[in-house]
Amino acid sequence: MNDALDFSYDALPVRVVFRPGAAVSATPGEVERLGLRRVLVVCGARGADIARAVADALGPACVGVHDRARMHVPVEVADVAVQAARAAGADGCVAVGGGSSIGLGKAIALRTGLPLIAVPSTYSGSEMTPVWGLTEHGAKRTGRDPKVLPRSVVYDPELTLSLPVPLSVTSGINALAHAVEALYAPDTSPLVALMAEEGVRAMARALPAVAEEPASTAARGRALYGAWLCGSCLGATTMGLHHKLCHVLGGSFGLPHAETHTVVLPYALAHNAPAAPDAAATVARALDAADAPTALWELAGRLGAPRLLAELGLAEADLAAAAAQTAGQAYPNPRPVTADGVLALLRAAYEGVAPVSGAH
Repeated sequence: MNDALDFSYDALPVRVVFRPGAAVSATPGEVERLGLRRVLVVCGARGADIARAVADALGPACVGVHDRARMHVPVEVADVAVQAARAAGADGCVAVGGGSSIGLGKAIALRTGLPLIAVPSTYSGSEMTPVWGLTEHGAKRTGRDPKVLPRSVVYDPELTLSLPVPLSVTSGINALAHAVEALYAPDTSPLVALMAEEGVRAMARALPAVAEEPASTAARGRALYGAWLCGSCLGATTMGLHHKLCHVLGGSFGLPHAETHTVVLPYALAHNAPAAPDAAATVARALDAADAPTALWELAGRLGAPRLLAELGLAEADLAAAAAQTAGQAYPNPRPVTADGVLALLRAAYEGVAPVSGAH
């Protein structure tokens, strides 16, 4: 066996500020540090109150609040946001909220080149990546561009206190998916493996604490710490079958983002485990479990998260079409992706059969 190290790693130029209360106390300083004088605050309807508090803290440096972010960033929503930024004469953008808000901020940055500051209120991890996504004509397109990587990320555990427990759980398991796929990515590295294992361990321990005591800033902080590590893994590597499948289910079949990741992850890992035994073993070690896919599935169950695609509204008749679409795309994955293999994975996830490594 050859144990010689062979990898490359690009450290992404992101500044991170992590502390309770940072959304209001630190964001103005980050805007000033970047020399920005006219920033547009971007958010969704659900997080508008938090975004307005950030906007108030920015004072005259804020030229408006654009609260129209939507899941999967429809291209027409991005068009309106870009127009709003240009009309306001913005020289930067502050995205406050979950993956949808940060995704919309990235869409503005992609089209305008404006610097982006991210203030995440969920555990999505998008804030640590140069990856953008847009949905058009029922299909989600993604790409990588350094322009969309936030210059600063302000992590404030207090922002996640209002995140309902069910959303906290699915958002957290969504973050775990980034770490899991980073472990078997073609561009993984020893540093990514360290971040991934610690991210899985931190998140898996934090989520039960969040569910038990949602108002605990300490528990929320541990989950956000895990999300930061998992998001860093996402930003440093190329995602495989799990993420592509979730993009298809979300972009083409309208399934909710975090919930879809939560249902699919144990099955995707079970499918890939025979071709990536070291990755599966690392996840199992982080979860203190014998079998990683089973442990992930049981974690979701203990926390009351959805575990069947049928629960999310996918029709059985759509399984074959989703499998064919997923297999028809080119992307790296440790196990060859075939329509039959993806269909078996989807059918198990649709029916909620307990996943075990190598079951599909």
